[in-house]
Amino acid sequence: MQTTPRNSLNVEKTVSKQTEKMRRLRALVCSDRHERSARKQGATAIAGVDEVGRGALFGPVVAAAVILPARARIPGVRDSKQLPAEERERLDAIIRSMAVAVAIGFADAATIDAINIRRASHQAMLSAIAQLSPQPDFLLIDAERLDTPCLQKGIVYGDSISISIAAASIVAKVYRDAWMRAYHQEYPHYGLASHKGYGTEEHLRALEEHGPCPLHRTTFAPVRRVMELRGKG
Repeated sequence: MQTTPRNSLNVEKTVSKQTEKMRRLRALVCSDRHERSARKQGATAIAGVDEVGRGALFGPVVAAAVILPARARIPGVRDSKQLPAEERERLDAIIRSMAVAVAIGFADAATIDAINIRRASHQAMLSAIAQLSPQPDFLLIDAERLDTPCLQKGIVYGDSISISIAAASIVAKVYRDAWMRAYHQEYPHYGLASHKGYGTEEHLRALEEHGPCPLHRTTFAPVRRVMELRGKG
């Protein structure tokens, strides 16, 4: 499909905004400031919570909850989206070896379609939290508030400024990426190993050519559009 001048301009503006956002995020400092603040309030088991895969067209949204020891220092930890895959894998191993507790929760594509992505993300995060041992007495969450009696703080750009949230972001990303590579063996024509289910040009072309599979999120616009064109919407 040929790109019109207006569409080209919109794409350039979107890329420019994303570049500027990433520049601002890279300038943020990831530390244990929020963890120390929670401890001053009496908390002893502080869990960082984050999810990945929220914007993907395929597969589950995955959440991780991580409790780090007091005064934890893990050089290089920051938002998983800002790290290359090899560095995420390295840091994931360090986080898991150092953490007091780590847990994973998820919501599959069917659940996402049934209750919407925000509620499914919350379900995944609550599932991860419920599996922690010890149970946390304070939650640090990336820009969300969960339906739980546990004391909590939602932090905008939390995965870039809180070491616990950043650790959860990395653990969740590494876990979900491995899952997508496994799904690539089952559905090789979508290219999942490279784009991990997100709406890249490669993925959109494969969707148009092959149609969605049972693990695509049918309520997401690009998938729904293909289904409608194929008379299945």
